Amino acid sequence: MTARVRREDVIPNLPVPSNPRAHVCVVLSLNYPDMDDKEAELVKSFTRRALSTLIELGASFDLWDSTTPLHNPSATADFDGLLMLGGGDVDCTCYGGTTPHPKSYGIDKRADLDALTAIRSAEAAQRPILGICRGNQLLNVARGGTLIGDIEDYTLHHGAPGAPVFLDEPVDITPGTRLHSILQKERAIVRNGHHQAVDQVGEGLVVAGRALDGIVESVEDPTKFYLGVQWHPEEPDAPVEDRLRLFEAFIAAAEQCRQENAPAAALGR
Repeated sequence: MTARVRREDVIPNLPVPSNPRAHVCVVLSLNYPDMDDKEAELVKSFTRRALSTLIELGASFDLWDSTTPLHNPSATADFDGLLMLGGGDVDCTCYGGTTPHPKSYGIDKRADLDALTAIRSAEAAQRPILGICRGNQLLNVARGGTLIGDIEDYTLHHGAPGAPVFLDEPVDITPGTRLHSILQKERAIVRNGHHQAVDQVGEGLVVAGRALDGIVESVEDPTKFYLGVQWHPEEPDAPVEDRLRLFEAFIAAAEQCRQENAPAAALGR
């Protein structure tokens, strides 16, 4: 696989806090099969902004690039929190499928399995987990949920062929959910560019956000910080306040975990 994105392309030129509020594990594949130059630029931009937001809010991080096999994906349990970022489609065999949809792209089952192990290990250790786009889908699959292979009526969710991929999309936030308490609104205008989405919701999860056509845009566990959003709060034109609210809530939960599990959290540093 050609490496179009290097680690140095995404690490922010910002000083990491000397006494961080939390130390977070960030998992994504910087490169995936058949990535083109446009997708590579999106990965660079989105990842850099996500990592910058962590630093700006007082957290430190380790970046685990699942382009190549993770040495020990279960070690996410040693961090204060887990952030799962976007990327290619999840292999359908991870959720009971047999044949990938013809429009699937970027499939890397080994990376999927590493990511699922990372999620399950962090959850077993009671670490807060935030998933974005592909991360949201993986959180659902890790709980036995399924995905829609391709959204046929895509007009709300991504641009038409030849048009910009990302667009503004209204998402209705479910009252009483953690996401609602974080964003403090019942409808958010988000930046979306996805062709797959959550189908059957995983065990113990609830729908925290839906598109106007009913497509699931967010899932969460009401008993813990296990939250995914399908959209990209780290997209350049996404509302800054919503991104900061979402990341601050995640870091605050990781900070609390750090305080409650100081000996275990120290292993992640």
